[in-house]
Amino acid sequence: MLPDRLCDLAKDRTIARSGQSRDILGRLDRQIGAQSRLRLRRRLYAGAVVTVDEVRAFASTLPRSSEAFVRGQVKFRIGRIVYLALSKDGSTMGFAFPKELRHALVESEPEKFSLPSASDLRYHWVHVRLAAIDADEMRELVEDAWAFCVPKRVAEEYAASRCS
Repeated sequence: MLPDRLCDLAKDRTIARSGQSRDILGRLDRQIGAQSRLRLRRRLYAGAVVTVDEVRAFASTLPRSSEAFVRGQVKFRIGRIVYLALSKDGSTMGFAFPKELRHALVESEPEKFSLPSASDLRYHWVHVRLAAIDADEMRELVEDAWAFCVPKRVAEEYAASRCS
């Protein structure tokens, strides 16, 4: 999973806070760059696109997750915390992601990921083009965004239930 690999980088907060994003970017590229690029190429040539309905169906299965329709956008919440939002046209998905690592993520695959608008940079948030990811990667991103916002105990129970 993409964010699981990034967890090792998150533990070393001194690198993320010192502004040495080149080091993080290099580590990201070595860990996930080639594999993700290959998946993207396969996806573009296959013509398969993750749909909003697939995202909604998967996100609604997660514990404590609720769907809301806010200002023309479908959003998923845990209580009052939004962890996933789909654009009005269904082309992009915003999801919760650690602030310290988002620049490295976007720089590693700019054709897939993008930063939110300037007014939303204060939030833990990144955008992804749905046409650039496959269903497995969508599930990983949604699951990890959900786990980022849900209480740790709930995430651990969910992970344990999936392993058994």
